[in-house]
Amino acid sequence: MTDLPSSSSLPDRLPRRVRHELRFRKLEVRAVQRVTPHLVRITLGGEELAGFTSPGFDDHSKLFFPDPKTGALLLPTVGPDGPSWPEGAKPAMRDYTPRHHDAVAGTLDFDFALHEAGPATRWAEQARVGDVLGVGGPRGSFIVPTDFDWHLLIGDDTALPAISRRLAELPAGARVLVLAEVDHEADQIPLPTRAELMLHWVHRRNAAPGTGSALLDTLRALTLPAGDFHAWVACESAVAKTLRAHLVAERGANPKWIRASGYWRRGAVATHDTIED
Repeated sequence: MTDLPSSSSLPDRLPRRVRHELRFRKLEVRAVQRVTPHLVRITLGGEELAGFTSPGFDDHSKLFFPDPKTGALLLPTVGPDGPSWPEGAKPAMRDYTPRHHDAVAGTLDFDFALHEAGPATRWAEQARVGDVLGVGGPRGSFIVPTDFDWHLLIGDDTALPAISRRLAELPAGARVLVLAEVDHEADQIPLPTRAELMLHWVHRRNAAPGTGSALLDTLRALTLPAGDFHAWVACESAVAKTLRAHLVAERGANPKWIRASGYWRRGAVATHDTIED
């Protein structure tokens, strides 16, 4: 472990928070692509997509799923006290990272990791062109500076959209180390970037997602580059907590330059945990 610099010597590299107008949109499925055996990409569009913005690579939109029996889609209304619903009428909803927004083409992509048979997985596996989906937000973004000596990105299948976005936005000359966990080699996806990429795919080999220590074992075995770095971690909540603890306690990572999230939690539904001290 190395000594951390004093707070007075730290460059101003803290994330900048940006707030957005809260809007709820009813969009239509324009395309469905099975990217890998366990990943479906849904492309959405429609007039209500106008004005959509998502400047943060790990932004989250709230997706609202139609009633599986009737196909009806219910969205909240926005009032002075925030969103409101008719009593007892909330649909199934989940948080997802917008993978790619093309304002010119009028399209918005979401990637669905097919893990458990919840409402998001069931909808994505059955989605067809013309189906509808509700999209809320994102309500805000964290803009992480790029002027670090290098960057560390760690995540499982659910983090691939955010990892893809971060790699796409990093400038030429940046250095980035990525640890990405998927089931098998067939689940790996292209990760284009102008940055100098050091990529390590980690394979579960049919083990249940969120179990085992494959990500931590891979990280422990690596010699990390020298210099100041920003670490971004997103995976199962307990795993993310363990990875963050390792980076701080054993790798000398500056806690102010780590963003760790539990994108999901084993045994729970619709969770998103921010992992801090």
